[in-house]
Amino acid sequence: MFVVLEVRGGGAGGGGRARGIPGVRTAAELKQPSSEAPAAAGSLPVTPALAELLPGGGLRRGTTLSVSGSTALVLALLAEATQQGSGSAIAGMPELGVTAAAELGIDLDRFALVPNPGAGVVAVVSALIDGFDLVVLGLGAVRGVQPQLARKLAGRVRNRGAVLITAGASPGVDLELHVSRRKWRGLTDDRFGHLEYRDVVVTRRGRGGAARPQTVALKLPGPGGAAAAGRPLARRGLTEAAG
Repeated sequence: MFVVLEVRGGGAGGGGRARGIPGVRTAAELKQPSSEAPAAAGSLPVTPALAELLPGGGLRRGTTLSVSGSTALVLALLAEATQQGSGSAIAGMPELGVTAAAELGIDLDRFALVPNPGAGVVAVVSALIDGFDLVVLGLGAVRGVQPQLARKLAGRVRNRGAVLITAGASPGVDLELHVSRRKWRGLTDDRFGHLEYRDVVVTRRGRGGAARPQTVALKLPGPGGAAAAGRPLARRGLTEAAG
């Protein structure tokens, strides 16, 4: 079960129509944060395979980051924190598959969606930042946020101690993750077999401790669905593939 929030007339609400859909609940019905979740901690946990990508090995509270080239990586970054009691919300990604979110390890009882935030995207995202530890802004919504408003959102993130992730490049973020060299594994040369996992390469750039670019190989999704450590990087061998 997960939460879908509808936006009407520029405001956010539970949506009477959505409330009647089986398996859909309002934000008030989300699980309360676990007492074991370190609300005052300096960072939110990530799946071990992703720790190398992030300064300090986690998602530092009060920061912003962008992920380009992979929706799967966006979802994978939310997984461990939701499993340990943190709430997450995604706005402006109407194409998102909730099944994929679950397969990548997200606890759907701590997961909310605002598929189309509409013209009130800044107000919607501000409200989500106030209520969730992790907030994702989809590419279409990112394009609707002017630089001055983006700075205000970043300030709100710092004050709240939340983490804001943009799906797609966004100027002024603290950390940038770019996914490239994607290749599915499991098919033979004649294109038969079963897809087992996907090799990707993630490049990190940022500020402070992340100022020096770093490249990490991952399996995303891994053999079991969740992100997993990839093969050691080689100079050649991986080719770009859509997906």
